[in-house]
Amino acid sequence: MNVYFLGTGTSQGIPVIGCTDAVCNSLDSRDKRLRVAVWVYNENFSIVIDCGPDFRMQMLASGCNRMDALLFTHEHADHTAGLDDIRPFYFKQGDIPVYGHPRVLENLARRFDYIFTTENKYPGAPSVLPIAVDKNEPFSILNQAVIPINACHGGLQVFGYRIGDFAYLTDVKTIEEAEIEKIKGVKVLVINVLRKEPHPTHFNLEEALAFIEKVQPEKTYFTHVSHNFGFHETIESELPPNVFVAYDNLEITI
Repeated sequence: MNVYFLGTGTSQGIPVIGCTDAVCNSLDSRDKRLRVAVWVYNENFSIVIDCGPDFRMQMLASGCNRMDALLFTHEHADHTAGLDDIRPFYFKQGDIPVYGHPRVLENLARRFDYIFTTENKYPGAPSVLPIAVDKNEPFSILNQAVIPINACHGGLQVFGYRIGDFAYLTDVKTIEEAEIEKIKGVKVLVINVLRKEPHPTHFNLEEALAFIEKVQPEKTYFTHVSHNFGFHETIESELPPNVFVAYDNLEITI
């Protein structure tokens, strides 16, 4: 199974518009971060988690040419605003299955009503097959089991997902012990780390490292990184063994 990091940045990306700090002006390509998303695939399935406003460019850069399912973690714009750009997949494949919490699907149906509607549909619009995710119900995509992981983004419920030996959690601040048990045993864990300083709705570095100690994965990659965290090279040099900072277009094999 391959994991391709489509984007590893926070809601503003890096560089931030108008920002003059050193990280935003870094010449290191690993410090250039599009909005967070990931592509998980093998010869049998192709799954994308989240599609923010950079989705089109991410698909072109990655070479992804099939999307069997689109999983949503939550409804914030940096995770959903690129939904219209699923059109090429729809034109080739038909209705695209989209998975998310019922609240998220309802939110998307309001914002992208022309995609979700079945009446008087514009012929150039994509169509989706919405599938509600229940935190207690694993589901299957082309015979690949997916386990939803329930967590909180401040006061907002979010889903992470475990796919085989891979677990993906972004925009997480708190998570119950029962949900952590679902993650234990993974080979690769991806979690959000916004910065070193505490934040009301995201893991900071200290919280992320404590979470890793609980889960004990073989390897961990940080995503949803802000420019306030610092330079990629500096951050990674300070981390424990087998803990890394993901960057855009990084691809790993599990």
